[in-house]
Amino acid sequence: MTAVFNRVTLVILTIALVAPLAVYQLAGHLLLGEQEAQLQQNLSLTSRSIMAEIDRYRALPEILGEDARIRALASPPGPGEIAMANAYLESIVKRVGPSDLYVLNDEGITLAASNHATPQSFVGHDYSFRPYFLDAMRKGEGRFYAIGVTTKKPGYFLSSRIDIEGRPPLVVVVKADLSPLEAAWNAAGVKTAIADKAGLVFLAGDPRWRYRPLQPIDQPMLDRLRDERTYDGVNLDRAQPIFKPSRTKTSADTDEALIRFDGSQRLITRTAALEPDGWTVIAATDSRQATNSALLWALAALAVGLMSGAGVHVINQRRQLIAMRLRQSVLLEQMVAERTRDLAAEVDIRKRTEEELRQTQEGLIHAEKMAALGRMSAAIVHEVSQPLAALDSTLATAGVFANRDEQTEVGDRLEKARGLIRRMQRTVKHLKTFSRRDASDLECVSVDAVIANVVELAAPRSKSLGLKVQIVEGGPSPTVIAVATRLEQAMLNLLLNAIDAVQDRRDPEVKIEQTNDTGRVEISIVDNGPGIAPQLRERVWEPFFTTKLTGEGLGLGLSIAATIIRECGGDIAFSAVEGGGTRATIGLPIAADAQRPLEAAQ
Repeated sequence: MTAVFNRVTLVILTIALVAPLAVYQLAGHLLLGEQEAQLQQNLSLTSRSIMAEIDRYRALPEILGEDARIRALASPPGPGEIAMANAYLESIVKRVGPSDLYVLNDEGITLAASNHATPQSFVGHDYSFRPYFLDAMRKGEGRFYAIGVTTKKPGYFLSSRIDIEGRPPLVVVVKADLSPLEAAWNAAGVKTAIADKAGLVFLAGDPRWRYRPLQPIDQPMLDRLRDERTYDGVNLDRAQPIFKPSRTKTSADTDEALIRFDGSQRLITRTAALEPDGWTVIAATDSRQATNSALLWALAALAVGLMSGAGVHVINQRRQLIAMRLRQSVLLEQMVAERTRDLAAEVDIRKRTEEELRQTQEGLIHAEKMAALGRMSAAIVHEVSQPLAALDSTLATAGVFANRDEQTEVGDRLEKARGLIRRMQRTVKHLKTFSRRDASDLECVSVDAVIANVVELAAPRSKSLGLKVQIVEGGPSPTVIAVATRLEQAMLNLLLNAIDAVQDRRDPEVKIEQTNDTGRVEISIVDNGPGIAPQLRERVWEPFFTTKLTGEGLGLGLSIAATIIRECGGDIAFSAVEGGGTRATIGLPIAADAQRPLEAAQ
């Protein structure tokens, strides 16, 4: 058995040394093929984008030639006609977006231009030497890419001859700026370029390619470019060719030109003709990417082969140990299965416990609500019984007036009775809403609305002490993320504590202040009571701790209030007020900032 394993190991090591060469060759061919396909796709997309950019302005010269302001230039134009044509061309440039628009007479002199008000105005310049003018006069339209002799900015010139009966023809020219294409290629890092029919690159994603020939240009073509001033200001004699071609085989087993750029970079290229200007679109990519990837595949194959040989050898040495570990694995799986069952049982118990705790907490919150209502019960009874007594008296008076047939007085008394009934309905509605078991869904809550509801709920209690809770306006009402009734419960608890604190004072005062800044709102309930004793400040948060007489509370108010505010992402703080009293402050993040901590807490 050992000899068999040794022979297998030797065979695997031999394959591991030979396989990388084959993998390198195969991966190189495949990756080069992928690069060529990608280049062809890029070339097709680039050609379409170039034609789309040119087609935006193709019909513009002919359309402009139909306008009366342009056709008026065919006769010897006066200052008024020229001014109107200049303004019209300038407005078209602003709306449509070409670089420049201008009109030439039959001698190539510019009569009107969109840039008439700039230092580089075309007006008065002679462009009769330009091919786009000569072609337009001969064939009716012209197309030409060149560097502007006046602006020194390159552009694509499209021209149309405008024939007007009985008057000399005009030539309308639009100059389109194709530099956005170049900027897009440069930003994308794509080696894309356009060469004219002479083989000179005039647009390129790589700035080093611009105004360089693909191959050496013969002297007659150079002379023609100079005569037409196509690339005015560019020294074409010193421009070095971009490509130095060599030959290789591609994945498709066809000859493909690999070119060297600046003597170091090997590029795979694809070209396409772009008519009718005789342009050539070039797309290129670095062949080293495919070579490096193929090398990585070869190294990976070598690593796999070596690891395979090493693995077979290790298997031969450790098969007994593996068998023993397999037996141990079976035992371990049994132990894991037993522990998994135990953990599942523990998870179920924990879920039930958490549900019971949640229900208990909901019960405590509801019990604290009812305790707060209990503390206000006498004042609430007074708040309801007073309108009832007034209602009885009002209805009795209405009956007397009815017997006297005094309908106006009866109507007045009945309207007052309705007002008393609505007053009792509002009180009962607030109590029903506050006392029910609320849901725990968070929502956007207006702070001003919560404060108003809390003050109205506590109104019976405050009225019984002859106290009016003051609400200090704090600017626009902020919104927080909370459960409305729970936030009311927490704030009501603090407000009732403040009312209780001032019940023995001759000049009781309780006010609610609101401030908001830097994404946080603070609601302060301030009283002028005796304050909290220093030795009790740390204990007020303890559940069931209370300084009130037995039966006046559960001692859970502050603990539950703190829990509710924490669920909303906020906090509660107490501080002493100068001159005596306590300031209880609820701090909450405003809705836009509250969402993040709440999501984290969930």
